[in-house]
Amino acid sequence: MAERSFAAEVEHLRKGAGEWIHAEGILAVTKALLQSGVAYVGGYQGAPISHLMDVLGDARPILDELEVYFENSASEATAAAMLAASVHYPLRGAITFKSTVGLNVASDALANLASGGVIGGALVILGEDYGEGSSIMQERAHAFAMKSQMWLLDPRPNVAAIVDAVESGFELSEASNTPVMLDLRLRSCHLRGRFVAKDNRKPAMSVKEALRAPKRDVGRIVLPPASFQHEQEKVHHRWPAAVRFIRERRLNEVLNNGVADVGIITQGGLYNTVNRSLELLGCSDAFGNTRVPTYVMNVTYPVIEDEIVEFCRDKRAVLLVEEGQPDYIEQSLNTILRRNSVGTQLHGKDLLPLAGEYSSSAVTRGLAGFLERWLPGAIEHKPALLLGPEDPRSPFAPRVDATAVKPRLPGLCTGCPERPIFSGMKLAERETGQHHVSADIGCHLFAINAPFNIGATTMGYGLGSAGAAALSAPQADNRAVAIMGDGGFWHNGLTSGVGNAVFNKSDQVLVVVDNAYAAATGGQDLLSSKAELPTRSTRHPIEKAARGVGVEWARTIEDTYDVAAVRDSFVEALTTSEPGPKLLVMQSECQLNRQRRVKPEMRQALKEGKRITRERFGVDPETCTGDHACIRISGCPSLTIESNPDPMRSDPVATVLDSCVGCGVCGANAHAAVLCPSFYRSDVTHNPSRRDRLIGRLRDRWVRLLSAGLEARASRYEAAP
Repeated sequence: MAERSFAAEVEHLRKGAGEWIHAEGILAVTKALLQSGVAYVGGYQGAPISHLMDVLGDARPILDELEVYFENSASEATAAAMLAASVHYPLRGAITFKSTVGLNVASDALANLASGGVIGGALVILGEDYGEGSSIMQERAHAFAMKSQMWLLDPRPNVAAIVDAVESGFELSEASNTPVMLDLRLRSCHLRGRFVAKDNRKPAMSVKEALRAPKRDVGRIVLPPASFQHEQEKVHHRWPAAVRFIRERRLNEVLNNGVADVGIITQGGLYNTVNRSLELLGCSDAFGNTRVPTYVMNVTYPVIEDEIVEFCRDKRAVLLVEEGQPDYIEQSLNTILRRNSVGTQLHGKDLLPLAGEYSSSAVTRGLAGFLERWLPGAIEHKPALLLGPEDPRSPFAPRVDATAVKPRLPGLCTGCPERPIFSGMKLAERETGQHHVSADIGCHLFAINAPFNIGATTMGYGLGSAGAAALSAPQADNRAVAIMGDGGFWHNGLTSGVGNAVFNKSDQVLVVVDNAYAAATGGQDLLSSKAELPTRSTRHPIEKAARGVGVEWARTIEDTYDVAAVRDSFVEALTTSEPGPKLLVMQSECQLNRQRRVKPEMRQALKEGKRITRERFGVDPETCTGDHACIRISGCPSLTIESNPDPMRSDPVATVLDSCVGCGVCGANAHAAVLCPSFYRSDVTHNPSRRDRLIGRLRDRWVRLLSAGLEARASRYEAAP
């Protein structure tokens, strides 16, 4: 069950030549693939490209009609290896995954692919996850393009430009026999716009047709002496062919050249930000009619030397807008200008931030500094964002004391089944003491923050167990704990983590969080999901797979909301004398996906007048002691504080907000941790039956009867002088 369905949107993919399509960037990419005659597509979900996999899944009937093969790959390496189909056959193939982390995983396959080269167009669509909205280490895909000599497209954030880039990417790949990367930043993936459609094309050769006539060329296989020849071919044949194609097809754009003797060179993906900054300075309008010549690098690798020289030769100075580190393009441009004796002054990270996201604020400041020095007459406006934070007119001027606003760190969702796992681990520490915890990629990584503060390192997706390898020696006095999710387990963890621990007889405790989905990337199904799918094989237990590679001590806890059982399982795993790795599989369904399934069912049942009962939890303010231990051991967003109703007590009491989904963890924690008995459960019944109404009236009368004496005594005390 993916985060959302694109069943309605994918019908736009059937539109033909001349029809307008208004769509999100992701849907535009899918349409461009079909218009390009793609033969096969694969990939691995990850922000900001997850929805592309979801769209392709929902579009499977259309793909089948066009004889396009599609699969959800087990990892980015699996996806990259798929492109081997384009090495010997004229098959156009595309794969997609999350930029840097995906390239890390796929780099071996891509390096071999780039060495041997391709006959059919091979396109790697990357979700570039850089900047303050990112969840990964801050690196760029550019280094991988340079390392393996794959061409890198970075189109303007415009759906028509993105569609053109997909189609041109296949053609460039075939013209130069080289795989091509297409970089799509977060805004490009989710912006909306329109473009004119073309007819969908069946692949020139389908996968079935390729299998009927197997081919091989030993010169394309990466094995000496062919591998030495590949390097020469890259430099002397593929590179010139790529440069020729890029120049002839004008993939890079030159805007309003000649209107000034200074200029701007920008990565295509940053063009909208650059133009907005020029607009704020009065040097352009919203439609890109700039008064400063601009060279837009829709292809950031290779750099087209002739175009750079041609653009810069008649200019006194040029500003390069290149986001992130290292400054690969700036170094290349300096080399090109000096090699060709062009005296243009090149500015870049001397005026712009050395690292970090190039927001409108950062770019506007850099452009203002550049133009004030070289073309001061061009600046017509000085926006408030150029003012210093000490100026009250600046949007960056402090409005409140910085210490009064606390940062809100990312955390687990309301009702998340992973919360009781870490509550149970904290309770187990009372008996076992603290342990080194190796974390992993996924929702469970949020446990590193308060209130749990669990986890010391994270080395990569599915590498939680491997990250604890050096600290899992059999002779150690204290066991290390490793955590990974079910997505990481099937991605890389079974072999690199569990198999490695078995082989080396590591004395570690491995916790696999099994919430039935790849939850962190949008709720996609995987091998251990409970769903029965017509096109995929599911319901493969994680414990069974781990035992298959040699794990002997393994337990599956089927309800993580039972905090006491979770606590006891941790204590047992951390104290048992059994040798080798100990496995705890913690099962409960992702609450977000559960709500996506349950809420529509409940709305339909209410509409039909059916009886529905929902569990809700609350806190008795008269019983609550106000020490907030329940909050410190849970961290649920629905569990917070409110003013104490007792005028004799000043400490705020705990309370449960209406966002509660009734998971019961707050009460289970209070019971397992032997906290105050202030939590209660109430059942809210919609469309009650006659029996429900009768029982409700009897309960009200009984409560009034029992409390009558108490109320009378209380009123006498209050009336006493």
